[in-house]
Amino acid sequence: MEAVHAHEHGHEHHPSGIMRWVTTTNHKDIGTLYLWFSFTMFMVGGVMALIIRSELFQPGLQVVNPDFFNQMTTLHGLIMVFGAIMPAFVGFANWQIPMMSGAPDMAFPRMNNWSFWLLPPAALLLIISLFVPGGAAAAGWTLYAPLTVQLGMGMDLTIFAVHILGMSSIMGSINIITTILNLRAPGMNMMKMPLFVWTWLITAYLLIAVMPVLAGAVTMTLTDRHFGTHFFNAAGGGDPVLFQHIFWFFGHPEVYIIAIPAFGVVSQVIPAFSRKPLFGYTSMVYATSSIAILSFLVWAHHMYTVGMPVQAQLFYMYATMLIAVPTGVKVFNWVATMWKGSLTFETPMLFAIGFLFLFTMGGFSGLVLSITPVDIQLHDTYYVVAHFHYVMVAGALFSAFAGVYFWLPKWTGRMYDETLGKWHFWLTMIFFNVTFFVQHFLGLAGMPRRIPDYALQFADFNMISSIGAFGFGLSQVFFLYIVLKAIRSGEKSPERPWEGADTLEWTMLPTPAPYHSFETPPVIK
Repeated sequence: MEAVHAHEHGHEHHPSGIMRWVTTTNHKDIGTLYLWFSFTMFMVGGVMALIIRSELFQPGLQVVNPDFFNQMTTLHGLIMVFGAIMPAFVGFANWQIPMMSGAPDMAFPRMNNWSFWLLPPAALLLIISLFVPGGAAAAGWTLYAPLTVQLGMGMDLTIFAVHILGMSSIMGSINIITTILNLRAPGMNMMKMPLFVWTWLITAYLLIAVMPVLAGAVTMTLTDRHFGTHFFNAAGGGDPVLFQHIFWFFGHPEVYIIAIPAFGVVSQVIPAFSRKPLFGYTSMVYATSSIAILSFLVWAHHMYTVGMPVQAQLFYMYATMLIAVPTGVKVFNWVATMWKGSLTFETPMLFAIGFLFLFTMGGFSGLVLSITPVDIQLHDTYYVVAHFHYVMVAGALFSAFAGVYFWLPKWTGRMYDETLGKWHFWLTMIFFNVTFFVQHFLGLAGMPRRIPDYALQFADFNMISSIGAFGFGLSQVFFLYIVLKAIRSGEKSPERPWEGADTLEWTMLPTPAPYHSFETPPVIK
């Protein structure tokens, strides 16, 4: 009643300072929280990667002990996937989906706040797991049984963290789906939505489908550890390979949960700087949907070495190759969008083209690994590490940078320094390739992954890779400087920051647009 009374007299209570951020239900605030959290976790995960690379700078054991090395590989993977990449794209979703679809806010603003605030405690649990007796789970981010059944208390904290992260993802997805299906502007039908909105609709369905599967896998691990079950314990009639099946049934769609929003960002950036609409909009929607569906049918290509029947190996091989078709459609559509466009190469466009080039390369090495006999040779070597970093870092991270540079003027009202942005791109691009390209050669030569020490013949490429990694890490500190400089003292952004380009970002809005894209949406009371 008081709130109504205050509202009628025009003095609503708005918390300020820290409470504004703790209690906010505004989709823009929550998007900002996700993005800053994601960058913080990116830095934490990056430090862990640098610990790994400094140990591998030379053969022999010099920096950390092998157990701690294994804990670093586990936490680097979990933190980068669940703490850095996924929250970054959820941040984009929170900022952009209401504005791109003409919704006043997300469908469930309070739940939106909650799904963000579950993340910091989960991240804290992962980091605390380093400091408990026995240390963090040293099983790799895939948490394979039977090792996870024997590890210390850090494993329990990891399981708890994974549950909380899963809750956050599921709530965020429910919110995104409801917003897109129910709150679109009048006149905007499904096939008029910007592609970024489409990619998130598809991603949200994937998340709701697979996060409970991961929760099941880690819960079974938990009951094996403490309640006398034998799901994954062969001595009790269980099967460690069962864990791999459950995990990868989550894990493969998860790769696309990370990649598909990245496709969405790139599908906004490339048309804008090509000054023409996206080529083949409808085929892009269908290609994205078919990638999502196929991603459920290929999980055991991560498991060619477990002794599957040859018929199953053939099925997974052909199904995996099939995913290359819709992915190829998307790549050709992006290239066709640029073809004969009036291109300019501002930082967002550079990162989008970098994405295109490197992600395609990661796709090709994935095609190599889909071939069963080849994968049996390369399984658990550095070739796999190189492959998925080309997909994850070049795929997700490059498109996230493209998105930040593209939308920063819209979010902050200020422009970043274009020269510094280009420097950031070239440093990132060069050091990324120095770090990961040579890992293909290491893998082909037979260097296994997740080892703290290695044979002498791998020394040179490892040294190159480690130098690249430190360069890459420092380049991201430079990125932080660019963003802070833009927020604090950047030039005021013009109403149309990408002259002649920004309108295309909104071409999908219905003709009688509900409000101009650069105004605050009307608050529906």
